[in-house]
Amino acid sequence: MSLEQRFHDAMLDVYRQAKKECNYKASAFFDMVVTMGGVATARRLLASNKLQSGLYELFECDRLDLTVEAHVVREEFRELFEPAEVAEAQRRLELLTATSG
Repeated sequence: MSLEQRFHDAMLDVYRQAKKECNYKASAFFDMVVTMGGVATARRLLASNKLQSGLYELFECDRLDLTVEAHVVREEFRELFEPAEVAEAQRRLELLTATSG
C-alpha cells in the first residue's frame, strides 16, 4: 500500500473515530476525503486562512490526535506535504495547545 493510500485510510479512520468517540459527525470532511482523496483534502484545509470547526470540536473532546494537522506532522506522513504545509499544521496545533494552558 502506498504512503498516499495509508494517509487516505488514516483520514477515513479519523472520521470514524471522531464520530464514535466525540460524537462529531464531520460529513463535509468525509465527503471531501472520499471525493478528493486524503492528501488533497489535507492540502485544501491547510491552505484555508481560517481554522476549521472540526479542529475546535476535536480540541474540546481532547482528541487533537484525530485532526488532519496531527497526521500531517507525523513523521511517517510528512514527506507527502510541502514544508510550508507541515509548518502550518504544526502552527495550528501549537496555537490550540497554547490557548489551553
